[in-house]
Amino acid sequence: MIQDVINQQKSERDRLISADYIPRDSRLNLRSGLINVIIGPRRAGKSFFALHSLADEKFGYANFDDEKLVGIENYDEITEAIDRIYASPEIILFDEIQNLPKWELFVNRLQRQGRKIVITGSNSNLLSGELATHLTGRNYPVYIFPFSYNELFSASGQDTEMKRREIYHNLLENGGYPEVAVRRSDSKEYLRMIFRDTIYKEIVARYKPRDPVMVSKIAEMLITGIGSAASLRTVSDTTGYNERTASKYISYIINTIIFFQLPRFSYKVKEQHKSVKKIYAIDNGFINSIGFNSTANRGRKLENLVASELYKRSLKKGEMLHYWKKEYECDFVVQSGGKVTEIIQVSADVSNPKTLNREMRALTVASSELNCDNLTIVTEGEKSVRQFEWYGKKKEIYLVPFVEWVESC
Repeated sequence: MIQDVINQQKSERDRLISADYIPRDSRLNLRSGLINVIIGPRRAGKSFFALHSLADEKFGYANFDDEKLVGIENYDEITEAIDRIYASPEIILFDEIQNLPKWELFVNRLQRQGRKIVITGSNSNLLSGELATHLTGRNYPVYIFPFSYNELFSASGQDTEMKRREIYHNLLENGGYPEVAVRRSDSKEYLRMIFRDTIYKEIVARYKPRDPVMVSKIAEMLITGIGSAASLRTVSDTTGYNERTASKYISYIINTIIFFQLPRFSYKVKEQHKSVKKIYAIDNGFINSIGFNSTANRGRKLENLVASELYKRSLKKGEMLHYWKKEYECDFVVQSGGKVTEIIQVSADVSNPKTLNREMRALTVASSELNCDNLTIVTEGEKSVRQFEWYGKKKEIYLVPFVEWVESC
C-alpha cells in the first residue's frame, strides 16, 4: 500500500515539476549538509518551490498531507518504498512533515545516515521547540511566503510605472497567494478557504482546543484589528476566557504563520517579551476577505503591506523588527547587530499638513532617543525630502512611495 501511495505521489510530483514556475527569492542549500527546512503558511508555494529547486537533482518524494502515510507506524517502510521507486536517492523531500508523529526523530536519523533531507511545513514550531530540541545546529531555514512585490515585479518582465502600480494595487487589495496573484482566482472565497483549512488542520486537528469555534473567532478579531496592539485583556473580555487561555489560543494562531507579532521596542529583552505586541497578517488578502474592506482603511492596508515586506526581509537578513511607543508612536524600528538602523512610518496620504507633521514629529523624537537618522515615511505616491525641527531637534526625513521603497528593500 505504501509503495502505491508513493508511486501516485511521484506522478503528481512530475506533473508539478513540468508546470510553469515563478522564481522565488529564497534558495535551498544542499551542500551545507544541513536539513533544509522550508517554512511558510499553507498554500504559499512551499512544495512548488521545493520541487522546482530540486528539478535537476535525483530525489525522492513523500507528501504527508495524506492520511495513508500519516497512519504508518514503521517509518522504515516509507524510506524502503522511496528507495524502490526512486532508486535509493541521496536527496529526499518530505512535504508537510509536521503531520507525521515524531517526525523529528525520523528525519534526524535519516540525516545521520547521510541522506540530504528537505522538509516543508506550515507550522512555526518547525523552527522553534520541536526542531530545536532534536536538530540543533543541523537545520537550514528557508522561508516561503505569499509572493512579495519584488518577486511579482521581476516575473512580470515589464519595467513600467503602470505595471508597478498594478502589482502594488493587487497586493494591497488581494494579496500575493499564488492562486490569487498568478491564476487570478476569486481572492475572497479562496482566502476564506485557506483561513478555514489553516484553523482546522494546524490548530483544531493538532492541538484539539476545547472550543474550536472560539479559536476561529479570535483569529478573525486579530485580522479586524490588524496593526493594533493585541491586549490579552481585550481578547479575554471579548471571549470570556481567562488571559492564560486567550494567550494559549493566540499562540496557536500565530504558529500557523498567517500572522506575525511585533514587540514594542526596548533595549531590555525582558521588557520586549512583556510588552503588548502588535499583530499583522502575512498577506493583505486576508484583510479584505475576512476583516474590513473599506477605502477608509487604505492606510491600515498599506501599513500591513509594509509590515509584511519588512518581516520577510528581517527573517532573511537576521534583523529585529519592532514598533516604538512613548509619548509618540512609530510604526517600525529595524535593528541589526544591536543597533537601530532604520525608523519607518507609514502614511498613505500625507496631503494634510497636520498628518505629515504628526508623522515627522514622531520620527524626530524616536530618532533622538534611538540614535538613528535613517528616517522614512512610506507613502502611496508622495516623494520628497523634508527638513523638520522639533524643540531644537533637526532631522532630514525621506518621503518615499511604496513601489520605490520596496524595490530597494
